[in-house]
Amino acid sequence: MPFAHLNHQDIYFEDSGGSGPALVLAHGFLMDGRMFEPQVEALAPGFRVIRWDARALGRTRWDGRPFTLYDSAADTLALMDHLGLAQAFVGGLSQGGYCALRTALVAPERVRGLVLMSTSGRLNPAEGAGYRQVRDLWGTPGATENIVRSYASLIIGDDRFAPEWMERWRQTPRDAFVAAINTLLERDDIAPRLGDIRAPAIVFHGLADVAIPAGEGGALHDALPGRTRFVPVHEGAHAISLTHPHVVNPPLLEFLRAHA
Repeated sequence: MPFAHLNHQDIYFEDSGGSGPALVLAHGFLMDGRMFEPQVEALAPGFRVIRWDARALGRTRWDGRPFTLYDSAADTLALMDHLGLAQAFVGGLSQGGYCALRTALVAPERVRGLVLMSTSGRLNPAEGAGYRQVRDLWGTPGATENIVRSYASLIIGDDRFAPEWMERWRQTPRDAFVAAINTLLERDDIAPRLGDIRAPAIVFHGLADVAIPAGEGGALHDALPGRTRFVPVHEGAHAISLTHPHVVNPPLLEFLRAHA
């Protein structure tokens, strides 16, 4: 399996290879790099697509310590170093988008462009209580199954894909779940800093997204001063890379070609 020992973690990643411009993708909460399989199929071999699993999630071997989204940004940059990439397109969905934005803030010279899906640059104070309740109930018999089913509806919203992800979620250890959700709870508000990001960006958002409403994607697009495009995904819920690749992939490919 492809692991890179970076920042005291064994980061799991998959690299489509090739000599084309690189796109580094980070997944959403409770997901892993497999949510971007439709993008690999559409973009390779013209583009080199690199997917990696965040600490406490997926197949990465995490050291068990708390971590922040800036640690995730550091993992992105360390993986790029490991692969010999001075610069790349950087992107992600939801939590992965939070990571991509912070990567662009801490190392703007490394980011050729941003691919942002179902994400936001600002905090929603109302989400905290719900996240904390879910965190505290994870691992409790009965409650965990209810959470898994609720998240399948909230994040995926498509019965074609939900069963395999639900089974993975049931196997998520409590300490990993708690660390991952605490990373979201404790993130900083970068809304005042979005104007500092000059990289071109494409912002995708499902119009049926309940986890992060589509207005957040619109606000993110409006706040980024670089050359940006907003792509609404009609009937799309949260995990649009997985459920709506036929809508996501054509404008994504167009964006990458335009800025490669």
